[in-house]
Amino acid sequence: MVTGGAAGIGRATATGFVKEGAKVAICDVNPEAGKTTAESLGPEATFQQVDVSDNKSVNDWVESVMSQHGQIDVLVNNAGITRDGLIMRMKEADWDAVLNVNLKSAFNCTKAVSKTMVKQRSGRIINLASVVGVIGNPGQANYVASKAGIIGLTKAVAKELASRNITVNAVAPGFIETDMTASLPDKAREAMEAQIPLGRAGTVRDIAAAVVFLASDQAVYITGQVIHVSGGMYM
Repeated sequence: MVTGGAAGIGRATATGFVKEGAKVAICDVNPEAGKTTAESLGPEATFQQVDVSDNKSVNDWVESVMSQHGQIDVLVNNAGITRDGLIMRMKEADWDAVLNVNLKSAFNCTKAVSKTMVKQRSGRIINLASVVGVIGNPGQANYVASKAGIIGLTKAVAKELASRNITVNAVAPGFIETDMTASLPDKAREAMEAQIPLGRAGTVRDIAAAVVFLASDQAVYITGQVIHVSGGMYM
């Protein structure tokens, strides 16, 4: 299950799982993009329009996936938005929107699938954090807070579920080429790239590779960790 799977990192992640032979259920708030993505991935992919910040919507999606597949092996909490602005001017609605989509959604989805995974005594939960959740970033207090919260949520739930053979980890992307970052002004882009020791922005495939690895048998003994895929922005 991949939230925010219609585009960017979510779409690349879903693609990576399908290439590994997995059946993938993606959700997104954008029905047209979601359907297009699922169709492009072939018969192994399904799409459902879901507001991941709404608990009922999430529970309905999980029930649908369970009725179709009978089990849930991997959850990728990827859905995310930005509403940037300096803290002194930030609207309460922009704070709430970002925390609801980026952090509350991970709570909703994790809670919903954990019951199934506990019964199975197996599962992988992978959360998308961000390098800025560790180092901070001006003008993004809401986004940074949501991603720092993801890291804390990851570590707490990893300890709760470890005894049931369920691993919980986070991937923290750096500056990645996506539709979200494409809208940045040139000066902001240049400032971000100047902080990257490898000298370039990452790609969605870089992030997807880390997510697929954490879901693989090779990562069976990794839990409660934050894997930074940032070209060295954080060391």
